[in-house]
Amino acid sequence: MSGKNVAQKLIESHLLEGRMKAGEEIALRIDQTLMQDATGTMVMLELEAMNLTRAKTEVSVQYIDHNLLQTDFKNPDDHVFLRSACRKFGLWYSRPGNGVSHPVHMERFGIPGKTLLGSDSHTTAAGSLGMLAIGAGGLEVALAIAGEPFYVQMPKIWGVRLEGDMPNWVSAKDVILEMLRRHDVYGARGKIIEYYGPGLDNLSAMDRHVIANMGTELGATTTVFPSDMEVRRFLRTQDREEDWIEILPDEDANYDEYEEINLSELEPLIALPSSPGKVVPVHEVAGKEVYQTMIGSSANPGLRDFAIPALMMEGRQVDDRVSFDINPTSRQILENLSEMGLLNQLIHAGGRIHQSGCNGCIGMGQAPATGRISLRTVPRNFPGRSGTKEDQVYLCSPETAAASALTGVITDPRSLDIEYPRFVEPDEITLNTTMLVPPAKLGEQNELEKGPNIKPLPEFDALPDTIEGHVLMLVGDDISTDVIMPAGSKVLPYRSNIPEISRFVFSQIDETYYERAMKQRETGSFVVGGENYGQGSSREHAAIAPRYLGLRAVIVKSFARIHWQNLINFGILPLTFENPDDWERIDRDDVLSIVDVRETIQRGRRLEVINKTKDHTYLAEHSMSERQVKIMLAGSLINAVREKIG
Repeated sequence: MSGKNVAQKLIESHLLEGRMKAGEEIALRIDQTLMQDATGTMVMLELEAMNLTRAKTEVSVQYIDHNLLQTDFKNPDDHVFLRSACRKFGLWYSRPGNGVSHPVHMERFGIPGKTLLGSDSHTTAAGSLGMLAIGAGGLEVALAIAGEPFYVQMPKIWGVRLEGDMPNWVSAKDVILEMLRRHDVYGARGKIIEYYGPGLDNLSAMDRHVIANMGTELGATTTVFPSDMEVRRFLRTQDREEDWIEILPDEDANYDEYEEINLSELEPLIALPSSPGKVVPVHEVAGKEVYQTMIGSSANPGLRDFAIPALMMEGRQVDDRVSFDINPTSRQILENLSEMGLLNQLIHAGGRIHQSGCNGCIGMGQAPATGRISLRTVPRNFPGRSGTKEDQVYLCSPETAAASALTGVITDPRSLDIEYPRFVEPDEITLNTTMLVPPAKLGEQNELEKGPNIKPLPEFDALPDTIEGHVLMLVGDDISTDVIMPAGSKVLPYRSNIPEISRFVFSQIDETYYERAMKQRETGSFVVGGENYGQGSSREHAAIAPRYLGLRAVIVKSFARIHWQNLINFGILPLTFENPDDWERIDRDDVLSIVDVRETIQRGRRLEVINKTKDHTYLAEHSMSERQVKIMLAGSLINAVREKIG
């Protein structure tokens, strides 16, 4: 019998139900959870609906990192609410300005060998420490906090062997962009990516964070790295070496699929607008005028990701056409940059320093000018995500972003007349944990503090016997949750108010959707789409808000994992075409009908969809487990939990 890889060891040690056979549903014990404020408000309202008294996980943390702009009362009120909820339910609270959830969690809470479930799709970044870290919808995270297992289809394990060492001007961002260049945004669906091999010796723990974070853009369930001496070194700098354990693949470990990357052969890469999968070498697009370059975000959060640009800026000035935006990813990194004198170099060169948080990554300020190019070290460049409707966002490394800031045009950093700056991270750094508020003591009574914008969860009815209604939206491939439910400073403040945030559903591509849906809310409606529907963010608002507007079924060629589960969690039937070409035979406003739905999904996987407008019939399938069918019948996961408890 062959040995085990790291992913298999992590899954086996937390397996509660099911077999470790690809495609079968398994249940995992969850040790830790994280939430951010754009999704955490729903989690807290869900915990309230479950009547939870105290978190049952080892560690659960609520971060305030997304909605930091205080343009009116909504965001501040939600921060007050989230702090009170942490006190009530026994969670850690990371205060506004303490930093982005993923690097802060890695610095202060991540432990090799543990499981982490987060209401953010980039929770996978913690795989850099040898954790099994998975993004999910908020309701599943709420259940994990309440002590319930997390259910997921057992993924295939995709082993990626790393060889060689990265050349000058090439960094970890180019490694994950190379994976996206090869496999696009759907290449890792249903898989865990595990990196191994001698090339790991040349990647720091934060380098690995960059790669694990953006494995999500490949559609991966998660990304896993071994817990080796480099992880030990990282935890030592965080004064947490006692949390380290070694987790390595066995010498005779096997993988379901294999890939190899020679780091020595990589070059600076860049993702073109408007998909992380449209990757080309930087030199192919060099020379285009740039309006903005942005450094920071969960996709490039390490000290070196700011230090290298700072050293590049020494004695130089940013081109006067460029807004050079610096988003420190944690308060700890900001303090250390300041103490090392690196922050001053960024400021002196013309850098605009923003507070520690997500900021422009999710359209919370820092929107680029109309029709102008923005180079960003963020993980995503979906259309309009920046806050500018017809944006031109490119994804690149800090080296490429800084080089382009200096020249005012997209620039391959290898073409600069600058010696590549070497930066060695110190073994001792300044630590500051005062922005983390620990859970309240057992027995302490705390009440939820709700502002006027916080509304209770809508009640959803059970699945009807017949689903019939108009196709209110017909879309193509790779539709992201940013398109279904936009982010940004205008929309996200309503995340705790479903009736209000519902006004923005599909607004990026059709501003009439809300009005049309409200007219047919009671009768129900359909959405029809192409491949990889629902890619991107884990935000369950992209399911809750459409359901509030009457959406009862989505029929597509294929789904992204997290959104597929979120649809189930809120009683929207997720179906795939048996014949993908049937997508071309449906038009917007066609009336579709599915009869005997409740009986059919319990009996088998195939359903007949009748197009009453065109007198056509299509075959569609569901891939729900028996457990998920029960959720669908109940109308939502909360309804199913209530039935179980009741």
